[in-house]
Amino acid sequence: MIDTLKITNLHVNVAGKEILKGVNLEIKRGETHALMGPNGSGKSTLGLAIMGHPNYEVTQGSIELNGENLLEMEADGRARAGIFMAFQRPIAIPGVKLADFLRHATTNVRNPDRKEGEELIPMREFRKEIREKMEQLKIDPEFARRYVNDGFSGGEMKRAEILQLAMLQPKFAVLDETDSGLDADAVMLASQSIAEIGRQRIGLLIITHHDKLLEHNRPDFTHVMLGGRIVETGGVELAAELHAKGYDRIRKTYPEADAVNQAMLEEETATAGT
Repeated sequence: MIDTLKITNLHVNVAGKEILKGVNLEIKRGETHALMGPNGSGKSTLGLAIMGHPNYEVTQGSIELNGENLLEMEADGRARAGIFMAFQRPIAIPGVKLADFLRHATTNVRNPDRKEGEELIPMREFRKEIREKMEQLKIDPEFARRYVNDGFSGGEMKRAEILQLAMLQPKFAVLDETDSGLDADAVMLASQSIAEIGRQRIGLLIITHHDKLLEHNRPDFTHVMLGGRIVETGGVELAAELHAKGYDRIRKTYPEADAVNQAMLEEETATAGT
């Protein structure tokens, strides 16, 4: 059986406001899906809802991994089950070395029934594996001795998350604008690194505004989100069209969803200004 992540009629509220209004999406392990759309359309909300962020309330619908209800799991349970998320703005964890963080995370994901205080992956085995992954991704070994995201540049944060992805080897990964804030060279390197990891047959949901991250990660499916719904699905040609021409055609084709999107953006702007 192929591992499947299935989202059905998903409605999500944030701070009492409905952001997602009935999202349907199915991803099989080994597939690459691109999720594109204008600002305020709900792309990041979908990723955070999949991962189980406590501020994102699912009011209707379901998220299932191989038929198992993820909504009944906390975020750490979803990670143990095989879901990974690279955040748009990763947080810093001063005082915790990246290597120590990864050793604990990798142990818990690979041994989901492990109790607190039980042994971690043997240090010799872990060191060998992380060195191999860092060499594969062209990351300086000294990087693992730094505190997690503490003083990291935007590019370093994204590379740290890609290293986490390589070590944890999840069934499915949600990459939320991994290209955000990166220059062209850094985006190219990130794209190549994700493609290298993707060959391990991870199901990828790449949330992006641009097609550069997709250059080495050709999407099997491209989805367009507008007004809290997926309004159109196509192949790699759809991603290329959106990058070249923007969202004018999408807005004209789905005026009701566009009106909802504009209202959501205006409300978000007004809230930010208070």
